[in-house]
Amino acid sequence: MRFLRLLPVFLLLATGPACADWQVWTLARTERVLREDPAGTGIAVQLGAARNEWECFQVLMRSDQPVTGIRLEPGDLKGPQGAVLPARDARLYRQHQLEITIGSYRNEAFRPGWYPDPLIPFDHPVTRQPLGEARFKAIPFDLPANETHGFLVDLYVPANAVPGVYRGDYRLTAPGRPAVTIPVTLTVWKLTLPNVPTLQTALGSPASRLRTHYQQRAKDGKEAEPTDWAAVEEQCAELLSRHRINATPPPGTLAVQAQPDGSFRIPKEQVDRFREFVDRYHVNAFSVPRPTSVVKDPEAEREKLHAWLKAWDEAARELNRPHVTFYTYLRDEPNDEEAYRFVQKWGRAIRAARSVVKVLVVEQTWTQNEQWGDLYGAVDIWCPLWPLFKEESARTRQALGETVWCYTALCQREPTPWWLLDTPLLNYRVPTWIAWRYGIRGLLYWGGMAYWQQVDDPWTDPKTLDRRNRHPEGKGPLYNGEGSLLYPGRAVGYDGIVESLRVKALRDSIEDYEYLAQLEAAGKRAQAEEVVRPLAGSWFEWEKDPAAYEKARIALARLME
Repeated sequence: MRFLRLLPVFLLLATGPACADWQVWTLARTERVLREDPAGTGIAVQLGAARNEWECFQVLMRSDQPVTGIRLEPGDLKGPQGAVLPARDARLYRQHQLEITIGSYRNEAFRPGWYPDPLIPFDHPVTRQPLGEARFKAIPFDLPANETHGFLVDLYVPANAVPGVYRGDYRLTAPGRPAVTIPVTLTVWKLTLPNVPTLQTALGSPASRLRTHYQQRAKDGKEAEPTDWAAVEEQCAELLSRHRINATPPPGTLAVQAQPDGSFRIPKEQVDRFREFVDRYHVNAFSVPRPTSVVKDPEAEREKLHAWLKAWDEAARELNRPHVTFYTYLRDEPNDEEAYRFVQKWGRAIRAARSVVKVLVVEQTWTQNEQWGDLYGAVDIWCPLWPLFKEESARTRQALGETVWCYTALCQREPTPWWLLDTPLLNYRVPTWIAWRYGIRGLLYWGGMAYWQQVDDPWTDPKTLDRRNRHPEGKGPLYNGEGSLLYPGRAVGYDGIVESLRVKALRDSIEDYEYLAQLEAAGKRAQAEEVVRPLAGSWFEWEKDPAAYEKARIALARLME
């Protein structure tokens, strides 16, 4: 959520002497509002956006008496020269809340309460048709007394939109009450974001996680699997692409086939199908299978390894999409000598082939133990945990033409903006600002964004990674929302996945990175750094005020224009 907020107006509506005040306000910054939070101020919304960019804002409400049958109605935003951003193109959601009574491990700022995160859509995310009966509905909504709840409005600015100021009204209605008018002003800047994001992402496959989720539930006799997995795959890919996250193609889209003469090939029809997927969902990176599935010893079977890699080289040439990085996720967190030896052997053998397939290893750019040796010469893409990033070491590898990504997972050893349901929403926006400052080009996250194996119902239980049962006294670490940025869609009326406030913040952060990347490409890195440096000091020091990022983003837009 990006967000400039707003006129200091506090709305108090009453329909008669016996009617309690209905308090409505809006919020347009990367901030979560809990059920227990008091009413805020400001009803008017003011946003700014590039073309081909999404912007969103929250409509929040509270009352000391119940209010039933609440609906949010969008309105057209009318701009210069008769241009219109139609109400039908807006995406509306109601925020669903989860109760968190025990804070995540090392979250010293935790406060118990009801945390909003899942976003119940008003209509189907792909067909845009009304949703049928389901466990949770977006509207009409019955607001309980003395509770804060909210909606979220997502606005898209088309790439061909006329620059200028657009204005319109949204309405919050409830039977027996006057409608609440919410003035919305959106300034469309002249700049346009590209379809294919600059920041590369590897956040896994939600569709794969969803398949595992339903297969297990079907096995346990709890509910049946979806009958149309192709539609589920499509919905998952569309949602990721809309949030500028790399989508993973369905299994078998690209499959290397061994030939009688000892060579390997990927059929042309598979490459053509993959090209369609890349173009449709704006993919910029693709993880190929590990060669260990074909080759047992990269040194003894050097020719076989090179032949297998050559198949990917030929497929990349035929694909003809040079912006797509092919990489193999060679090893996850090599934390002992044996793992280091594995990376040294395999990584150097793969790199010797000079293939398009790059070697990615989830490890920092400095060695953990000098007795193990180092991984230099064995890695193309380094991916250190945020607290294990060392600028001097990273700069050395970057100067040699190697790439640095970054990632977060489980407990951070230092206070970094790590991702959990009960940490600030801003934590999902800050990392790309820090990443850009250090020349980091990719972001990785585990679990396919949909790790629900440890909870029966992710819509009511936030403890997605709970290791307390491994400790004899039940004192192991608990991570609320870890690995789970999405939710299963059946609870709201369709088979697929449901987005969240955290995913919206993450999308905004990737779009922020795009502003910075475009300025860098235009030769304005020094000016951009002047804006970024006060906010993104390091992985351990960053600005905690969400409003500061909105001001900085406007400054970046002005530099771009």
